[in-house]
Amino acid sequence: MSQDLDVHLSAIASGSAEAFADFLSVAEWPLRQSLRSFATKLDLEAVVQEASLRLWQVAPTVELDGRGNSLLRMLLRIARNLALDEVRRRHREEPTALPEAVGPFPSPPDPPLRRAIVDCIEELPEKPREALNARLKSDGAESDAALSLACNMRPNTFLQNVTRARRQLADCLEGKGVELLGYV
Repeated sequence: MSQDLDVHLSAIASGSAEAFADFLSVAEWPLRQSLRSFATKLDLEAVVQEASLRLWQVAPTVELDGRGNSLLRMLLRIARNLALDEVRRRHREEPTALPEAVGPFPSPPDPPLRRAIVDCIEELPEKPREALNARLKSDGAESDAALSLACNMRPNTFLQNVTRARRQLADCLEGKGVELLGYV
């Protein structure tokens, strides 16, 4: 990259959202390219967003080292560490079965809630709805790679569509008065 994005540092450090947006408009491509190896393992959209948010928070502490693009290198480091942490976390987690006494549903599902969910899913754009439905129908039996292939999407595109669907579904449900209590 020939452009030194550190020109935005002082404005970003002082809280300029416009300067941060200008920085991200150039930094997003190298960031996504640096995370390509994680595309089949993670929701890269979530990693990119989280890394960007964390950079925004620590930008006032970033010090120039004279090598150029200190801010971009910090963003890449944050994103890579987030991606590695998430891969490790997923690797450690073993799926656990519900105790037989509890079962999957302690009580019958709430019909108005079910209707709200169905309505919100129907309102989703085509591709996010397709990705979310594929994941829901598989009930964890198929990998995201297999589901993305069945949906004729690249794995990263599939994961991005699932993330978009979840976010839009949550917004829709909250608009209908459903409290999600941090389940998004």
